[in-house]
Amino acid sequence: MLSLVPCSPRLARADEPTPAQKVEKRVTDGLLTPLADYEANISRFSRARMPPRVRRVRVTQATPTVDAQGRPFMAFALDVKWGEEWHENDVVGCAYTNSGELFVKRGDDFRPAQILMGKPADPVANVCKAAPRA
Repeated sequence: MLSLVPCSPRLARADEPTPAQKVEKRVTDGLLTPLADYEANISRFSRARMPPRVRRVRVTQATPTVDAQGRPFMAFALDVKWGEEWHENDVVGCAYTNSGELFVKRGDDFRPAQILMGKPADPVANVCKAAPRA
């Protein structure tokens, strides 16, 4: 029996999201929404910083970068607006495109994004850093 295998390259459909759009959705669903829910329960009398009026996600690179373990990731930034002006890069981090893991930068280290919701998390080594070129 003869079996035919298509040899033509797969064309991207117009409605297929780009990698940046996928990362933006992942950050919105996995970080912004839970963060808003968490902050809704913070007392206005708390000493914690008051939540901003608005947050937005910016994916800061067009194509994924690969880390030392060969895992692709893309960098993102969260911008905030308290009054009338936007403050860029309030939070910066990266999203791994295959696993969906989210990390945010605190100091010089990257930690799981759950740290923003008050959950303790240790720094994770070798994430969100591009692999050295050979």
